[in-house]
Amino acid sequence: MKIIYQNVAIVGTGAMGRGIAQLAAQAGSQVLLHDSKPGAAALAQAEIIAQWGRLAEKGRLSGEDVHTYAQRLVVAEQLSDLADAHLVVEAIVENLDIKKSLFKQLETVVAPEAVLASNTSSLSVTAIASACERPGRVAGYHFFNPVPLMKVVEVIAGLATDASVCDDLSAYARQIGHTPVRAQDTPGFIVNHAGRGYGTEALRIVSEGVTDFATIDRILRDQIGFKLGPFELLDLTGLDVSHPVMESIYHQYHEEARYRPSVITAQRLSGGLLGRKTGQGFYRYVDGQAQMPPEQPVPQVQEMPPVWVSSRAARRAELYQLLKDLGATIETGASPSPHALTLVAPLGFDVTTVAVVERLDPSRTVGIDMLVDDASTRRRVLATNPATREDMRDAAHALFARDGKAVSVIRDSGGFVTQRVVGTIINIATDICQQGICSPGDLELAVTLGLGYPMGPLSMGDRYGPTNVLEVLFNMQTVYGDQRYRPSPWLRRRGAIGLSLKHEES
Repeated sequence: MKIIYQNVAIVGTGAMGRGIAQLAAQAGSQVLLHDSKPGAAALAQAEIIAQWGRLAEKGRLSGEDVHTYAQRLVVAEQLSDLADAHLVVEAIVENLDIKKSLFKQLETVVAPEAVLASNTSSLSVTAIASACERPGRVAGYHFFNPVPLMKVVEVIAGLATDASVCDDLSAYARQIGHTPVRAQDTPGFIVNHAGRGYGTEALRIVSEGVTDFATIDRILRDQIGFKLGPFELLDLTGLDVSHPVMESIYHQYHEEARYRPSVITAQRLSGGLLGRKTGQGFYRYVDGQAQMPPEQPVPQVQEMPPVWVSSRAARRAELYQLLKDLGATIETGASPSPHALTLVAPLGFDVTTVAVVERLDPSRTVGIDMLVDDASTRRRVLATNPATREDMRDAAHALFARDGKAVSVIRDSGGFVTQRVVGTIINIATDICQQGICSPGDLELAVTLGLGYPMGPLSMGDRYGPTNVLEVLFNMQTVYGDQRYRPSPWLRRRGAIGLSLKHEES
């Protein structure tokens, strides 16, 4: 197969530029490396060749491959040396004025038909292209770090970008072994936009005193299957990277409530608690290992009270069967006896609200999150309300831990932890579809490949039920009175009539 871009120039030879150059050379392109910093391009050339050498030592490349690829890497000392490039990929500092100045210079160097692509992660492609006389050939080409391992690239069309440019960039992405996803020019594009819900909602839960960092991470790993909890992920990425993205997308969307950042990350960033790279973030690191606090111990309860379940509980039949399997004494009357542990399982509401609405004794009322079916989760989550007695809290904890499954007990929270975070992820994702930023299929690909979620957010919504997710959001908006929880029209309409969240109108 003929390579689409025979001559490719990389401007900016940091980690991203080196990764893109490595892939382009491996695919068959001649690659020019240019950096404004003296010696940086030559150093990048040497590091890429050394990386190929390490791959050869592991048997993943042959010595002949290394020689062939190395011959394709050339250092370009001057910008004028890029004259023969068919594609220029810019991977310099995230500063709009600097990028615009570079693109204006590139136009005077390369041929009129050459494509100019920016690896920007947060800046407007349209704004970058505005510096050019031929904005139609300018597009976004956003790779993820580390480039050779993160097999997705966002192809972004500015307002003036020719459709053929994005078609060719997408085809080239496939030639270099990556999956292209197409996006319109909006803040955060797909991945950084869709990723807003995971960390920001977890931070909000902590800010309310619901529970601690480690408990949230455990819940989201064990209930949903995320590889890393949100605070583990923030520590891995580093707050010097994550917090500015939170701020940028929030402000670019004119203070949209769904993307509101947290004072917690702002404070920690200013204090230098960046994460793994500084040895201290949301966790302390010793020899690269997070020092996790211990789990809550299971209480010893001498006499277990009978259990009564609210008639409005989510998955009520399943909850009854679970209680039976755990050996609970179950009450089936219209109301609980004076000594019963009272269980509620709301979607979106907090335990306090349910106790008041159903006229239950709050001192004996405990909530359990039943959004996820019990057979699919490795952890059960209980929530108390401000009046819950210690003996009732301990009885609930001990009961639900009888079969050895992990149990977390948190303070009252509309939507517990999982409902809140999952609902926010799904809501933001469906609004990306509503805005026409990308197709549902590309959204699913971008999030699973770019963020490593266990499933795409639309698939997540379908799995847990669009109607359930819609109920969670409506009820959370009632509890908190916050516009961040208002459901997207895409979710509201599909949830109301039971359609898949992947469904596109004909």
